Amino acid sequence: MSIRLRLTLLFSAILALTLFVSGAILYIAVSRLTYNVREDALAEQAKTIIGASEFQIDRVRVPPGRVTTPRTFAQTRDPSGQIVDSTDNLADFEIPLSNEGLAAVQSGEDWTEASETEAGRVLVFNQPIRSNGEIIGIIQVARSIADHDDSLDTLRDAVIIGIGVVTLVAFGISWLLAGTALRPINRITETAQEIGQERDFSQRVEYTGPPDELGRLTTTMNVMLTELQAAFSHAERTLDAQRRFAADASHELRTPLTTIRGNLELLRRDPPISHEDHIEVVTDIIEECERLMRLVNDLMVLQRADAEWPLSSERVRIKPVIEEICRQARLIDTTRPIVCDGIGDVTIAGSRDALKQVVLILLDNAIKYTPAGERVVVSASTTLQWAHITVSDSGPGIDADMLPHIFERFYRGDLARQGTGVGLGLAIAKALVEAQRGRIEVDTQAGEGTSFTVSLPRAPMPLRSQCRAERALAERT
Repeated sequence: MSIRLRLTLLFSAILALTLFVSGAILYIAVSRLTYNVREDALAEQAKTIIGASEFQIDRVRVPPGRVTTPRTFAQTRDPSGQIVDSTDNLADFEIPLSNEGLAAVQSGEDWTEASETEAGRVLVFNQPIRSNGEIIGIIQVARSIADHDDSLDTLRDAVIIGIGVVTLVAFGISWLLAGTALRPINRITETAQEIGQERDFSQRVEYTGPPDELGRLTTTMNVMLTELQAAFSHAERTLDAQRRFAADASHELRTPLTTIRGNLELLRRDPPISHEDHIEVVTDIIEECERLMRLVNDLMVLQRADAEWPLSSERVRIKPVIEEICRQARLIDTTRPIVCDGIGDVTIAGSRDALKQVVLILLDNAIKYTPAGERVVVSASTTLQWAHITVSDSGPGIDADMLPHIFERFYRGDLARQGTGVGLGLAIAKALVEAQRGRIEVDTQAGEGTSFTVSLPRAPMPLRSQCRAERALAERT
């Protein structure tokens, strides 16, 4: 049974029960009211009869002409309950008196009761007749209540029919309202089915109603779909990164492994190769092994970047990091002057190790493509929110057709800038910079050199230093 049907049946049942109770209360109230009105009329009639007569102990007769309504009957009894006299309209009919009513009247109380007779139901009012404080008889005034019963039957039938009609109408209205109220749930179900079939997490449940329970359910569903879409996209990116990692690794590892295998075959030759050739083969094997180690390390860095592993974020002063890198580079290469120009004491929010690796990659490229004797310049500048680190070489520059691809993996461009690398350096630098919420840009001109600029967000200044900086800025302006 659906929720819609259950809600409709529940509402209809509650309404029917409410109408039934209300109808029963109405029926009882009307019955009681009309019964009391008739009882009061009979009591007034009895009072009129008693007030207009002088009853004696041996003569309790109904005075003629004192019964005002043709359908009203009067009858007198002696204290023992024996009939003494009655109105002419009774003929041979006797107004009944129960033993309980007789006992009540004999004790001096008025008594009203409805009795079933051959002529139908009648309402009888019994009152003792007193003379000098002594009960000398009983006056009975009766009236048929057939019309009263007919009216109550009509009211009862009307109430029952009304309850039935109203319940049926309420059932239909409840069915429509429940369908309207539950329409967002149907849309959620349809959306979930479509997502399951199409695996499209970009779909959302449309809802224009009030922010009630269904509205909150719809909002929660849409938030969940957003999170599922993000998780699914992340999983797709991770799988794509794994596929690219496997393809890149298999592509780049094949060449050095093939070289190593060929050299090992040379070492197994019989007769053996010469001592000079043996030394060259071993040297080639060592170089290829070192190349493999560098390649594997680079691939692991890229794999971490693809998997969006978080980098540690801390306050890093760029001046000592760059000076340390320049000092190490000067020890490695003494043929090209390395100039650290304008490095201010600026603090960024990032990772010291990642920053050092990025600058080392850019500096290594600059040294590699700068002719001997030409300068390599490392400079820095700042803006209000960013720190910019620039590494410039005096090399041949990068062709405009190659420029869009320089940050792609295993891309080495033209022969003039190939060098001995595998084309992962700039891809690693870009991944590490973006992991620190920064950006890397390139400016190049053919024959004049290339400049790579890394922009990283500055760390928030302490409140005291910020005040001093703002005060100095105000003084300058």
